[in-house]
Amino acid sequence: MSKHVYCRHSHEIEVPFFDVDPMHIVWHGNYVKYLEVARCAFLSSIAYDYNEMGRQGFSWPIVQMNFKYIKPAVFGQKIRVDLAVVEIDSCLRIDYVISDAQSGIKLTKASTTQAAVSLETGELQFQTPLSWLEAVRRHPSFVEAV
Repeated sequence: MSKHVYCRHSHEIEVPFFDVDPMHIVWHGNYVKYLEVARCAFLSSIAYDYNEMGRQGFSWPIVQMNFKYIKPAVFGQKIRVDLAVVEIDSCLRIDYVISDAQSGIKLTKASTTQAAVSLETGELQFQTPLSWLEAVRRHPSFVEAV
């Protein structure tokens, strides 16, 4: 059974020189940054960036992150980060595919899970805030689960 995808978003990045090792391939830790850049672009598209999360009274720390490296990205390569939002009710779970922007060759698969934490009490929220649900439903590609 396949996962329900609530919405999708894509973001392109050109691999900068300072992200690569002496062999001109991206150091593995920099892939975390590429996910964050794509996730921030998605959150901006629904007007619910990290500043807005704070205004709504929540922080959203990463509680789990997984990677599968398939093929390395290299200096100067244009990569595309495609994200699919697969959970919105109890957390924010996103699946990612990083690929070569021109050829579409898959480079990396990843996922992140973020949980809402009340800024006032520091308590983990077992349901996501209504403000989050309203924001994500504004994304042009949003599809409600049936």
